[in-house]
Amino acid sequence: MAKDKAAAETTPDLSFEDALGALQGIVESLESGSLGLEESLARFEEGIGLLKTCNDVLEQAEQRIETLTGVDANGNPTTEPMQNEATIDKESEAGKVADEDEADEDEADEDEADEDEADEDEADEDEASLF
Repeated sequence: MAKDKAAAETTPDLSFEDALGALQGIVESLESGSLGLEESLARFEEGIGLLKTCNDVLEQAEQRIETLTGVDANGNPTTEPMQNEATIDKESEAGKVADEDEADEDEADEDEADEDEADEDEADEDEASLF
């Protein structure tokens, strides 16, 4: 149980370099075989915490690099939709839409006027044929 608790702990107050140096010291002491069982287990647990700290720092650095370069760990480009558009572009786009709407209304008015004129011509022709 103590091993699981120690393995889950990290030491965030250490820099990556300090954590890596401490981890290397632990590995050397464990490999020497000069420590007793209890001391070896305690050092191993400490090493697991340091390893997790190093991995966390490396993952954060990798995420920053991916964000800055726009490429993920496999070399694939990462894309995110851009929301930045110049205000002048938005205004001119809005103006185009308004101009198009106005042009459509003018065209509809002209078509309606042409239809009314055609209807009047037909009515005049019908009246003339009655006489």
